[in-house]
Amino acid sequence: MSYERDYAPVPPPVPAWRVRLGLYWQLVRGDRPVGWLLLLWPTWWGLWIAADGIPPWWTLIVFSAGVWLTRSAGCVINDYADRWLDPQVERTRDRPLATGAVRGREALMVFAVLMLAAFALVLTMNRLTIYLSVVGVLLAASYPYLKRYTYLPQVYLGLAFGWGIPLGFAAIHGEVPPIAWVLYAANILWATAYDTWYAMVDRDDDLRAGAKSTAILFGDLDLIAQGVLYACFFFALFLVGRQAALGQAYWIALGIAALLVAWEFVIARHREREACFRAFLHNQWVGATVFAGIAIALWQKAH
Repeated sequence: MSYERDYAPVPPPVPAWRVRLGLYWQLVRGDRPVGWLLLLWPTWWGLWIAADGIPPWWTLIVFSAGVWLTRSAGCVINDYADRWLDPQVERTRDRPLATGAVRGREALMVFAVLMLAAFALVLTMNRLTIYLSVVGVLLAASYPYLKRYTYLPQVYLGLAFGWGIPLGFAAIHGEVPPIAWVLYAANILWATAYDTWYAMVDRDDDLRAGAKSTAILFGDLDLIAQGVLYACFFFALFLVGRQAALGQAYWIALGIAALLVAWEFVIARHREREACFRAFLHNQWVGATVFAGIAIALWQKAH
């Protein structure tokens, strides 16, 4: 009597370079596009308003690619700065730098490559845009270190995430008019609000590790502070819409965006970690709705 054994085929080993690229992809959050969208939407708000409609195609390509590159670089430098903190935080302890799978020197190399690629794109723009991009680099590189020294890193994130707005106006007009700064202020308020949801996820871990955030600063008044931030955000967008003479579609979009924000308060009202994280993620739809309102209003205005 003979017996035959079935052997499962052994998969070929994964090449070391592919493993490395996979780690770098995680490092730049390539598998998590929400952060890229939160940076893209305000950049597109500014580009569309600056161009009074669809911006020049090359400008749109440069800024859209630049958003991905700078956001990715920001994630890398953030993890590099937080390599002392991330192993102590439940949500971040498996990141490549926190586990030691990627070394600090490698992370800095990836950051440099990404920023050089973004700067190469900016060099195709006018001189003012190039000068302003240097400020953007400084904002992106310095943001991660603020949580050690101040309770307002979320505000600084808004400064960094919204810098594409004055850059866009500079690229299209060669100057940055007042409406650009009002729109920039709106983004700072919005980013502070949605990143506070994010900080509320990590609040207990941050307190134990000695990190700082607006979630810790606001304490039990966090939901009230969030309400004030979002209210000021919508007021700033109201001022932008009035100044740019945007039509009915924009005002409808703001109403829908306000309802989306109200839903965030409903789901996160008990401050559970998962609910606060969902509220943070939900802001991608707020940004998309505002952009849709701007784009449709400007199209209707042109026709």
